[in-house]
Amino acid sequence: MVQVLVVSDGKAGHRNQSLGLAEALVRLRPGLSIEQVAPMSRLQALFALISGRCALAKGKPALVIGAGHGTHLTLLALKRCWRVPVIVLMKPSLPLALFDLCLIPEHDRPPDRGNVIATKGALNRVGNAAKVAGSGMILVGGPSKSNGWDEEHLLGQIRALIERSPCSWVLTTSRRTPASTQEKLQSMDGVEVYPAGQTAPGWLPEKLATAEQCWVTEDSVSMIYEALSAGCAVGVFGVPWKREGRLLLGVNRLKEQGLLTAFEQWSGNSLPAPKQAFNEAGRCAGKVIARGWL
Repeated sequence: MVQVLVVSDGKAGHRNQSLGLAEALVRLRPGLSIEQVAPMSRLQALFALISGRCALAKGKPALVIGAGHGTHLTLLALKRCWRVPVIVLMKPSLPLALFDLCLIPEHDRPPDRGNVIATKGALNRVGNAAKVAGSGMILVGGPSKSNGWDEEHLLGQIRALIERSPCSWVLTTSRRTPASTQEKLQSMDGVEVYPAGQTAPGWLPEKLATAEQCWVTEDSVSMIYEALSAGCAVGVFGVPWKREGRLLLGVNRLKEQGLLTAFEQWSGNSLPAPKQAFNEAGRCAGKVIARGWL
């Protein structure tokens, strides 16, 4: 029987978060199984909420997990039909009280409630493995509604890093990276460049797991948390921010906690190893188990 059901809207980031928690639960309870389903249509979910009859031809699970606004009605419909706990990841668009547990990043300023756990960033599936000596990753984001992009300043930071810190550097981009930035990075000496569009889905977690250190443009918040989850020593390249929003506040909090080293504060030596393990998926899974749901 399916014991953990993940409602997935098909978006890679949302699926990554849900499976991060589900797989952490399996590590704590090895006998568990995981299955994924697409959300019901809005009409199907409303019908299930009213009638108490479920349109999904699945066995009753012990727990249901979902991330993304498109999963919220389905989560509540399954809660109503199956009388099982439902967990929503990220801040939901519906009232928090409707869900059994809400895992919400600190930067979204979640309220202090019994059914809310504040997380350091979004959960992910990245794990920690034995580190390869002299290995380093560089992760490059791009402009967004929250931040601008100073290409020459960024390239200068990356060149200085490569010159001052001899290392086996591997760099990858994101879907937001401008084509001109990617082109200049690919012509840079001292680093192997793998554009994001040319990497397999599991490539980045695998590389991060064995990298000693990782430098990330500070706009790439999800990649910062993935690097921390992998146990890398993490530094961040500055980007021009348009406003002091929740993402920037979250990055600055990590700097204050000593989890990130800003490039402008970097001494030129190897980044210090993390002082503490960073495993939010495992921490949250432990709290779920403690509630007696599995």
